[in-house]
Amino acid sequence: MFYQLLHKLLSYHPTQKNDKEPSVEIKFKVIVVEFYDPTNSSNGKKLVSLLANRAEFETKYLLPDFDLSFLNMESRNLFDLIDHGQNILDKTEADVLIWGCRQNNHLRLNIQIPHQYENNEISFISFLDSIYLPVEFLAYEQNFPSLLLEILTGTIISAIAKKTKQELIYKKYLLKKIIYQISQADSAKAFDLNYMPYILNQLGLIYMTAMADKCCENDFKTINHLFMTALKYKNQILEQTQLGCIYLHLGQLNDYASVYMGKKSDFYFREAIRHYQQAQKFFGKYTYPYDYGHICYKLSGLYYNYWKRTDNLQALRDAIFELRECERVFTEAQFPKFWEHIQGNLGYLLQNLGRITQSVDICRLAVFAYRNQQKIISENKQSYFWAQIQEKIAEIYYLEGKISSNIEALEEALACYHDALYFFETDKHETAAVHVRAGISKTKQLIEKIKLQIK
Repeated sequence: MFYQLLHKLLSYHPTQKNDKEPSVEIKFKVIVVEFYDPTNSSNGKKLVSLLANRAEFETKYLLPDFDLSFLNMESRNLFDLIDHGQNILDKTEADVLIWGCRQNNHLRLNIQIPHQYENNEISFISFLDSIYLPVEFLAYEQNFPSLLLEILTGTIISAIAKKTKQELIYKKYLLKKIIYQISQADSAKAFDLNYMPYILNQLGLIYMTAMADKCCENDFKTINHLFMTALKYKNQILEQTQLGCIYLHLGQLNDYASVYMGKKSDFYFREAIRHYQQAQKFFGKYTYPYDYGHICYKLSGLYYNYWKRTDNLQALRDAIFELRECERVFTEAQFPKFWEHIQGNLGYLLQNLGRITQSVDICRLAVFAYRNQQKIISENKQSYFWAQIQEKIAEIYYLEGKISSNIEALEEALACYHDALYFFETDKHETAAVHVRAGISKTKQLIEKIKLQIK
């Protein structure tokens, strides 16, 4: 039954046997931490042995010197688990870290990548996105199903954040190759239906990552069918958060389709919002804040795009609300780089809202967000970027001065413009300098105009 369903779902596949292999072969660094299993202390080693046969990976085993009991994945322990994982990733410079935990007769695998929830590239996998397999599959490595190994390999590769163009090309080549091999699977070994939703979810994730930046209608239908079929088996899902992960992937899929498939893009746009909101119901703000915050970030982007398409002011307000929620999760202390990125987006959204509503108070909020961004962006080390932000702040002060005939605000705009001009001229960015000089000129003219009116 499983293989009949698999062949039906993957009857259209994105690769052929003769796909050209990239000239550069890259090995991705994978570390497997010994599993939390009170009855067996070698399952981690066995998985390393299996993955060591894969040419795509450089696989290493890690026996931790800390208690693994937090792998029960209770929300109060999740922060400790992610922090430990990030420390390991920082020290080893690995691309992927695999955690394992035994639950009765199942093994649950979870994948962690560097700065997982700050990753806004195509590949995003929630840490809660689990892979389940029967314990006995690792008892004898030679009996481990080849299909499951292909799916596990594809899931690991999907999670890897691209660093270079070559890595991206190689990653997509590998994923397409894996999809083809899975579509040709003809093993006699049956899978228990209890594992069906997990396998289908991972297949959908692999396919989506391979085709995300050029999704066509056939790809969309296949990937959507995989995720929707996984939901049909939701009674077999052991953790409710896994349902949230499937809805999250459906949100991602429709998000990509709204960008790369012009036909029916409005429909995909609405579906992306609906599925992200559905996913959010499974990730409480206080129980699983990282997943909640990541979805808020995605929703903010969708609402912003909707505002750009329709000029619907409520959509812009919704984009700001979602980004504010995201800001409360990804704080300056724990996520400085991502927090800086959020502050920049927030400043831009508030700047637009202040301009449209002609609100001085909202303008000041935009300035505050940009100033926050400059806490991370150093004027000494990142002078050009810092000057760009300073120019944006100048434009907001100019707007405030224009709205309220406030000379103090306009003088503040001049000071900010001159700060930006100094760095642009020093670093010889003439085009940017010309733009700033124009800003200085119009600000001076407005000041003179207001002074004449006062007289």
